[in-house]
Amino acid sequence: ESMTLKTAPLMPLRIAVIIPCYRVKDHILKVLEGIGPEVSSIYIIDDSCPDGSGDFVQGATHDDRIHVIKLPENRGVGGATKVGYCRAMADGAEIMVKLDGDNQMDGNFIPYLVRSLVENNADYAKGNRFNSLRVLKIMPLSRLVGNLALSMLSRFSSGYWDIVDSTNGYTAIRSNIVGLIPLCRVDDDYFFESDLLYWLHTVGASVTEIPMEARYGNERSNLSIVRNLPIFAWKHARNLLRRFSHISVS
Repeated sequence: ESMTLKTAPLMPLRIAVIIPCYRVKDHILKVLEGIGPEVSSIYIIDDSCPDGSGDFVQGATHDDRIHVIKLPENRGVGGATKVGYCRAMADGAEIMVKLDGDNQMDGNFIPYLVRSLVENNADYAKGNRFNSLRVLKIMPLSRLVGNLALSMLSRFSSGYWDIVDSTNGYTAIRSNIVGLIPLCRVDDDYFFESDLLYWLHTVGASVTEIPMEARYGNERSNLSIVRNLPIFAWKHARNLLRRFSHISVS
């Protein structure tokens, strides 16, 4: 099964890519090589990485689009992404794409993700790994079961019933919609993507999801689905109560 990307040029948009970096030194250069010319700026967020990802990228690349931001303390993937969002918006980005630095996400998917955002007149677009039979076959079973369980919980807590792959970190968002949500209240850790859906729902944001492929090789995920499942479940329950409290008040 393969995904066919449209080749028509994107509208002239200022597209920024945000890459939180923590122990991805072995993969980050491959990630950067896959980012095409449609992207205006790339923000490497060194989340107090013990491997010195930021310094490594600065020494190994000569791409003028790359901006390295080194955080003095670890803020988590969500916290690092929010730093990137704020910097990109300050620099005039109109659409911000977030992808991970472990090379599981193909940079060639960026135009496809952004085009879906534009053509669907959406505020937020997410990749959906579960539409690919190949990915379902190669994804580790614990990740597959855990992600599907978390996505089901996310449907209840966020109110976006059509979203299947809520934990997927390959996303594109419009800067103007980020300005409407209390970004400081969105989760700083691995719950970031799921929590962001909840906050987007509170401002009536339009969310779309498109099929994508993912790569699983020798990379090591920093997220343990099994260990975090109870934490995520509790946070989903909290958001569900918040959402229904808001509906009751309204």
